[in-house]
Amino acid sequence: MQTTLKTIARFTGTGLHTGRPVRLSVHPAKPFFGIRFRRTDVRDADQMIFARWDFVEQTSLCTKVVNKDGISVSTIEHIMAALAGVGIHNALIDIDGPEIPILDGSAAPFVRGLMNAGLDRQDAPVRAIRILKPVEVCRGQACARLEPSEGLEIDFSIDFADEAIGRQSLALNMHNGTFIRELCDSRTFCLQSDVDVMRANGLALGGSTRNAVVFDDGDVLSPGGLRHSDEPVRHKMLDALGDLATAGAPILGRYVGIRSGHSLTNELLRTLFADDSAWCFEECDTDTASHLPGVGVSHLDLTMCA
Repeated sequence: MQTTLKTIARFTGTGLHTGRPVRLSVHPAKPFFGIRFRRTDVRDADQMIFARWDFVEQTSLCTKVVNKDGISVSTIEHIMAALAGVGIHNALIDIDGPEIPILDGSAAPFVRGLMNAGLDRQDAPVRAIRILKPVEVCRGQACARLEPSEGLEIDFSIDFADEAIGRQSLALNMHNGTFIRELCDSRTFCLQSDVDVMRANGLALGGSTRNAVVFDDGDVLSPGGLRHSDEPVRHKMLDALGDLATAGAPILGRYVGIRSGHSLTNELLRTLFADDSAWCFEECDTDTASHLPGVGVSHLDLTMCA
């Protein structure tokens, strides 16, 4: 069955790049509504923006969706990961600014808020996207691939020169609350040198060591250190789930990311949907649905994340 919220979930914070205060509320929605953003501060243009791959504007720093009137919402990947991770298929997200609040830099605050609002099972079947054959896109040393699998799996590898990050790899099956227990509390990360460059260009104005893991010459500058020894690759997997959620339906397939990021994952989805022989819609029976992220999640899963 499809899922929405029982009540409204509300969040406040600042945008990572704009530094602007923003209020966000996630509302229940009818079956087959999907996930949509509504810019409540916009008065003279279309307020509604679909959280879908074909509305994504290419950017390396975050995932940004834009409608035909040029109205946008950026840094959507964390809340999209949270929605997918708890199994919400239908929601209207009201926001009074152009960027999702960064909160603590992870998806955990969104997961807690959504779970506390309650999940409402709807009398409508879930249609998933079944991957039928491998699809891959590469840019230089970075690659992203989707291949057939019974459920959603994510396999990610990163390689950074900073010795505190280095090479990290992790593969997880995303069923039965894995996202909540293993990934949702992993924070966005960056190098101090990258922060300096971004701020010189008017970006990362809302960023700090309290909402991102900042590395500098082998040191972790953020208070309390890492939540996981391999937190960077876990956050990359969190981002990947959020970006894959813009497919418009749950994916039954294995995602492999090698040094990939937001724009490459979106390019992968565009490549997938351009090839009708690579995918199909599948109405999920009970067994198939058991492989989806969010099925069977409970508040007990929240006790296992930061």
